[in-house]
Amino acid sequence: MTAEVGEVAPNFSLKGTGGKTYSLSDYLGSPLVLAFYPEDFSPVCTKQLNAYSSSALDFTELNATVLGVSPQSSESHDAFAERVGITIPLLADTDKEVARSFGVLGPLGFYRRSVFVIDGDQVIRYAHRARAGLTFRSSTELLEVVRSLSLS
Repeated sequence: MTAEVGEVAPNFSLKGTGGKTYSLSDYLGSPLVLAFYPEDFSPVCTKQLNAYSSSALDFTELNATVLGVSPQSSESHDAFAERVGITIPLLADTDKEVARSFGVLGPLGFYRRSVFVIDGDQVIRYAHRARAGLTFRSSTELLEVVRSLSLS
């Protein structure tokens, strides 16, 4: 199963940082950036999530939310966020069902670094699935996608 641009995003409900549960339906009416990343504490993931955290206010000004999703536990996410200063919520997809529904698992079942922008009607408007794990979409690029939603 692969979630594609123009389709309604697969529903999810996952435990995240701070013990809170996050669901797709929580974001009905506003844009959501869903950033799938392979692993807490890895150098590239740390750089990616710090970049998104640094731009969190810019996303908030556009009424958008950024969520990070990976297969580690919420306890791992809490420790990771605290240690490296991540301010965006991190969600625990421990059974990889959400990753599977978005089509971001590689052939060996590992997370591919991927990002989706979902509009207020919960339709996927942007999708990027990285083939190599060392690159990620910049906050600037994602902010432009979110801005374009308000123009359409």
